[in-house]
Amino acid sequence: MGTGAEDRRLPALAQRRRRGQRSLRRRLLFVAAIAGPGLIAANAGNDAGGIVTYASAGSQYVYRTLFLMVLIGIGLALVQEMSARLGAVTGKGLAALIREEFSIRLTLLALVALVIANVGIVVSEFTGIGAAFSLFHVTRYVTVPIAAVAIWLLVLFGSYRYAERIFLLLTVAFLAYPVAAVLAHPNWHDVATSTVVPHMLAGKAFVLLAVALIGTTISPYMQLYNASAVVDRGIGPDEYRFERIDVVSGVVFATIISLAIIVATGAAIGGHGVLQSATEAADALRPVAGSEATVLFGLGLLGASALAAAVVPLSTAYAVAEAIGVERSVSRSFRAAPLFLGLFSAQVLIGVTVTLLPINPITLLIGTQVVEGIVTPVTLAFIVILANRKSVLGEHANGPVLRLVSGVVTVVVAAMALVLVVITVLGWFGIS
Repeated sequence: MGTGAEDRRLPALAQRRRRGQRSLRRRLLFVAAIAGPGLIAANAGNDAGGIVTYASAGSQYVYRTLFLMVLIGIGLALVQEMSARLGAVTGKGLAALIREEFSIRLTLLALVALVIANVGIVVSEFTGIGAAFSLFHVTRYVTVPIAAVAIWLLVLFGSYRYAERIFLLLTVAFLAYPVAAVLAHPNWHDVATSTVVPHMLAGKAFVLLAVALIGTTISPYMQLYNASAVVDRGIGPDEYRFERIDVVSGVVFATIISLAIIVATGAAIGGHGVLQSATEAADALRPVAGSEATVLFGLGLLGASALAAAVVPLSTAYAVAEAIGVERSVSRSFRAAPLFLGLFSAQVLIGVTVTLLPINPITLLIGTQVVEGIVTPVTLAFIVILANRKSVLGEHANGPVLRLVSGVVTVVVAAMALVLVVITVLGWFGIS
């Protein structure tokens, strides 16, 4: 009797299973359809500099910074959503809106600082590409120029849709980090506790690391690229509800990746101290997680650096072209958008050249971090003010709660950035 009843239930169970599979496929197709600027911008923040910072957090403090990273992720989601909303509703990038709503002097100041900082970041991305290939024993003198030409050709001769698909494909490489975290065999109870319970320290080193985590996660170029890419993709107010999903899911994915990097290095070498390079972080995983984790770390570094090596110079080109009011689009030819594509090309050339020089780029990168520390709160202030103005966004402007929360986030980021700038400047004069 029991067997007959089970037989009669089988068709119904099979039908429910098939419906569940179809539902899952529909959800995956939906996510694939809306994935775009938000996912790309958020994950571009997990670049070579970000990987070093997250890995160093795990190496120095094991899992103590996980809760802080969750808070930073929430702040990033807030900022990214506002920048995407500005692009979708107004049909203009952030630089164009800043030019229209503020003085020329403020616009020029923001642009100059952004260009200086971004050029330094481009150098670090090509350095990251070279470091990733060095893990596979391939010299940077061959791989960096090839990668630069590939990125340059993609942007200059591809449409926005084609370039976006390649950028999205590069984000797949980030999946290497959760795998590396699992292979490192962390204490998952400690990981869960540190993720939901604050474990802050009052020391100077921890404060500096916290500033670095904020700076590498919430970067101005991400917001500039996000808003401009939304416009370039043709997303308007009617489609923005889908773009919001793209933004939030992109930030969630990027935050999970940053947490995975901290967990992987924390489990492998927690208490080791400050790391000096992504290569050192990858090598540190080998004794605990084996050669597979090192390969995964290298693949993730390569994908992250290549993605950011395209996004960062694009964000600069978008900003300058928007501020001046000239043609800017990945879908345009060099003849139609000479300034936009010329700026992009120049940054790629500078990044490759400096990376291949027999010099240590650390001094340059420290200087750009100071500029980045100044640019970040300024850019956030522009975004918050613009998103609050009904004259700009109408009914889509920030409400009272969002005004308060976004204001607090901006003040906190500005205060932390100021700490970084002051400590760095004092260091120049030998004052610790």
